[in-house]
Amino acid sequence: MFRAAGEASTIRRSAAFSLLGDLLMKRIVIPEFLDTDSGTPAEVAENLNDLGRIHRWFGGISTTQELVLRTVKRSGRNEVSLLDVASGSGELPLAVRDRLKRRGIPLTVTLLDRAPSHLNGSASAVIGDALATPFPHRAFDVVSSSLFVHHLEPPEIVRFANECLRVCRIAVIINDLRRSWLQLAAVYAGFLLFRNRLTRHDGPASVRRAYTVSELRGILEQSQAARIEITTHYLFRVGAILWK
Repeated sequence: MFRAAGEASTIRRSAAFSLLGDLLMKRIVIPEFLDTDSGTPAEVAENLNDLGRIHRWFGGISTTQELVLRTVKRSGRNEVSLLDVASGSGELPLAVRDRLKRRGIPLTVTLLDRAPSHLNGSASAVIGDALATPFPHRAFDVVSSSLFVHHLEPPEIVRFANECLRVCRIAVIINDLRRSWLQLAAVYAGFLLFRNRLTRHDGPASVRRAYTVSELRGILEQSQAARIEITTHYLFRVGAILWK
């Protein structure tokens, strides 16, 4: 019993030191290459492929799937329409759609991105601004984004959240990184897997400009959401549901 108590105390101290270290890791805005497509078409395409692998291997798809399932369960709907904002290639929301289909949950997905080159000519894709989408009020059941919010400054996040709330009927889903020294170390370890110049630059830059859970909560509480749920997920992901 004493050994178990000692181990629990050690775990608590370790968690406290980890939290303190993350709080001391200040947010630094480092421009990311993909934001301006600062690379050759081949480099941009390879970077988007790397992002797809990151979503598959390191919790991106599973986080969004879990958040979508939560909104579907709460809404009681049998079929859901979803707008994914800043989609890139759209691999993540389309993978979630395919997984939910196997569970008997039809998900109709529309992609939105600023760059036609990112969307690979998808028939369900729209070119537009994430902060001023070209859709009417309540056009979709759910609006989602992944690895986008950390690109925005706090006032832009509030504007983005309110724009997504405008075009949704049920909820807005945010899937992003948590700023952490451990996450930064994991990204550098990933250099063994990813050789692309843009990926190697943007990975660490994303972690440095990401928000902690408490920072993100404080920002989202300034939005027009009726209620906000924030959860942590596999490999330093943070998920937020903003209920209409």
